[in-house]
Amino acid sequence: MDKQKYSECLAETKLLDYYAKPIQTLVESRGWRSLEEKKRAKAIYDFVKDEILFGYNVDDNIPASRVLKDGYGQCNTKGVLLMALFRACGIPCRIHGFAIDKILQKGAMTGLVYKSAPREIFHSYVEAFICSEWYELEGFILDKKYLSALQKKFKPQKDGAFIGYGVATNDFLNPSVEFNCCNTYIQKEGIVKDFGVYETPDGLLAEHGQAINALKRCVYRLIGRRLMNNNVKKIRNYYND
Repeated sequence: MDKQKYSECLAETKLLDYYAKPIQTLVESRGWRSLEEKKRAKAIYDFVKDEILFGYNVDDNIPASRVLKDGYGQCNTKGVLLMALFRACGIPCRIHGFAIDKILQKGAMTGLVYKSAPREIFHSYVEAFICSEWYELEGFILDKKYLSALQKKFKPQKDGAFIGYGVATNDFLNPSVEFNCCNTYIQKEGIVKDFGVYETPDGLLAEHGQAINALKRCVYRLIGRRLMNNNVKKIRNYYND
């Protein structure tokens, strides 16, 4: 692969702070750089998918090192961490921005939090250049335990569509979330608007980040996201006991 051609898809940014000590320590401890490219990409993807739990951070505009410290995230923040780890290990990547219908979040969001949320919510997934192909990666958003808990809660009997609780898929029983040199999705069916592809999340968020007034942002940070995180934890823990 011509790394020079994709140099801008390997650069560090304010959000993709992969030279931060916690990220460098993680990469070294996992030995990801020594793996061949396909295994390296899968190992990083699986780490972000399952070891960084699905949850709601204080803001979309936090660096990868903060997402790693939190140990949880949603589409945008887990995506930032995935991109930082990919770039730290020499895998070019970029970000694709969208808006999704808030109905996708119903169940994770409840009550007044859901009612007061904007109809369209900012969303993104990662595109990575692996083994000479670009892949669309969205299936890392929900950790395995949380997704399994939802499947136990709603007990799908056959392949079919499901929307809510952070899911929007046409195949709830077997969603395409495992990466084996393929595209992965878990919220794609909730997309209502396409903002295009950007080389960095910094640029995408600057142009299309969630528009919300100061009061609602404060309420979300202090109350809304805590209620949502508690709800997600209850589902994950109750159906995995």
